[in-house]
This record gives sequence, structure tokens and C-alpha cells, in this order.
Amino acid sequence: MDLLTDRIKEDMKASMKGGAKARLGVIRLILAAIKQIEVDERIQLDNERTIVTLDKMLKQRRESIRQFGDAGRLDLVAIEEAEILVIQDFLPQALSEEEVDVMVSDAVLESGAESVKDMGKVMAILKAKMQGRADMSIVSTKIKAALAG
Repeated sequence: MDLLTDRIKEDMKASMKGGAKARLGVIRLILAAIKQIEVDERIQLDNERTIVTLDKMLKQRRESIRQFGDAGRLDLVAIEEAEILVIQDFLPQALSEEEVDVMVSDAVLESGAESVKDMGKVMAILKAKMQGRADMSIVSTKIKAALAG
């Protein structure tokens, strides 16, 4: 099995050789986050768990961008946005908005959800399919809209 962590380590070596310091820094952050989980839980992360970790890192950066933007710190926003681009390189191809809309509609039908109270059922179906491929806060908003309307 081709491990995503191996691909990340290979990219780290290439970044070192190519002198891509900014990219190398982000890759080191990724590997540190992965290593932290592996040490804490005494496991080796599989691809699925690595994607969850990367997705969490994206979520943290999106939140930072929002906070830095509110504070008018566009210099810090630019750094976070650059980090997002590197992290996304290791995630599966992002879903288009149309693909997300179709998947949300299908999941609502599949779950039999009728109101916002059933949102958890829909989210449970979509989370595994969309992990690392879509911003789940946007997906959540789309589910609410589908169930409200």
C-alpha cells in the first residue's frame, strides 16, 4: 500500500534539495502533527487518518485566516493561505461545488432526513466521502439549507 506519509516525506526531501524553504516548513509542520498522533496513540497512521489530520490542519488555517482578516493582518493571512495550498497538495482532489450539491441531495434522500433535526444522519453519510475533499463547514451550511427548504 502506498502511504500518504511516504509521499509527504519524499516531498520534504525534494523541497530540501530544491531550496523551497516555505514549502519545507509547512511539510515539517505536517509531519510533526502526524508524528505527534503516532507517538501519543502508539500507532502508524493509515492514509485515511492522515487525511483527517491534514483536514484538521486546513480547518485551523481557515479559522486563522478569518481571525487575521478581522484584525486587518493581511500579511499573516497570506502566510496561512500559502500553507493551505501546500497542505491541499497532499489531499485528494477537491470536490466542485456542483459535486458537493449532488452529494448533499443524495445523502438527504438516502438518510430519509426531513428536518434540520436529522442533520446528523446526513453528515454521517457525507463525512467519510468528503473528508479532505470539501470544507465541512460549507457542507454543513448546504445540508441545513437543503433540510430547511
